[in-house]
Amino acid sequence: MSRASLVVVGLSHRTAPVELREQLAVPAESLGACVKEIASLPGASEAMLVATCNRVEAYVASESASSTVAALRGFFAKRAPGAAVDSCLYEYADDRAVRHVFRVAASLDSMVVGEPQILGQVKEAYAAAESAGALGPTLRRAIPRAFSAAKRVRNETGIANGRVSVASVAVDLATQIFGSLSERKVLLLGAGKMALGAARALVAQGAKMSVANRSYDRAVELARSWGADAHPLDDLSLLLTVADVVLCSTGASRYVLTLEDAKAAMKVRRGRPLFVVDIAVPRNVDPRVNDLDGAYVYDVDDLEREVARALSLRGGSLAQAEQIVDEEIHAFERDRRASSGAGPTIAALREHFRAVARAELERSLSGKLKHLGAAERAALEAMVDATVNKLLHAPMVALRSQAASEDGEAMAAVVRALFRLSDADDRDGS
Repeated sequence: MSRASLVVVGLSHRTAPVELREQLAVPAESLGACVKEIASLPGASEAMLVATCNRVEAYVASESASSTVAALRGFFAKRAPGAAVDSCLYEYADDRAVRHVFRVAASLDSMVVGEPQILGQVKEAYAAAESAGALGPTLRRAIPRAFSAAKRVRNETGIANGRVSVASVAVDLATQIFGSLSERKVLLLGAGKMALGAARALVAQGAKMSVANRSYDRAVELARSWGADAHPLDDLSLLLTVADVVLCSTGASRYVLTLEDAKAAMKVRRGRPLFVVDIAVPRNVDPRVNDLDGAYVYDVDDLEREVARALSLRGGSLAQAEQIVDEEIHAFERDRRASSGAGPTIAALREHFRAVARAELERSLSGKLKHLGAAERAALEAMVDATVNKLLHAPMVALRSQAASEDGEAMAAVVRALFRLSDADDRDGS
């Protein structure tokens, strides 16, 4: 009995620079359409797409892994014409794909190991695939089990204790540039969660915040909760002349802070440094701004390097987390063997016996027992069903008990062969 392979094809901060990742970025409103397109690729029967600032990955159930992998590579290449996409893509199938999915959900493959955002992002991707009608039995089993593994990692290890975050890196870098952050002015462009976290950390150090957003109402809402000033994006040129730190995390597909904006602001600032953290993908800040005297621009890849320098996992937390992932993968594989072997075989076996018994009963009821009334007929039908259940009780217990073992699939195959369960024409008992 064949089962679909789980296939993963994608790229991440480990294999592709931000310049390429931003070309492959998928806006939230386009996620459903992309998932449907992936699910329609050759061999694909189920699909979901995880698209964050640090990774874009397709998780697909396929009856033909090689065909689906080739089609997925084409899908990603088409989204960034002329770019060296293919050399940055990784691909996993079956056991390696399962391990990758579990490690991603548990934040073991994240830029900041132990960060909590990725689990929420994978959950959002799963919900989007559900809404798009792209989920099936393979992903419905694998992804929730990955969520369980991630929860165990967070609850049972110290992997999130003392972890280095984007917010803490932003504070450290700003402190290196300005010394004390007391009374320094922070400008938040957009309303991204990571930028909000960094802004919260900076304000905790005494900085004063302003918020500018495409939606002015949203800017007012955020500013009110922070005791900050709200501005429309049209005020950006003026705000750049007075801000010390700019945190960018908008959903714009173009540069919000251009080289011309920065040049004009630096002239007015007269040598005062400007620290810019661009957490958005696609990037919000023209990278050439970093070439200006007194301007310091950090994008997500720069922050990764800073995190790598600062991150220290102590007390064996990482090894413990990997062990939990191993345990959950083994449990998942055990359950999958059981569901792919015993479950369908037991159902087919019961249906086969029931069909044979009912056919014999119908022959009797239409012949020598045709004089029986409705009550007697119902009693006979109940007796036949009870007899079938009792006859099958021991075989079904044996199938279930062996299903999770290495011999489980072999036993199920023998039962299917003995009773010719795959041959519908033989179910009349002849």
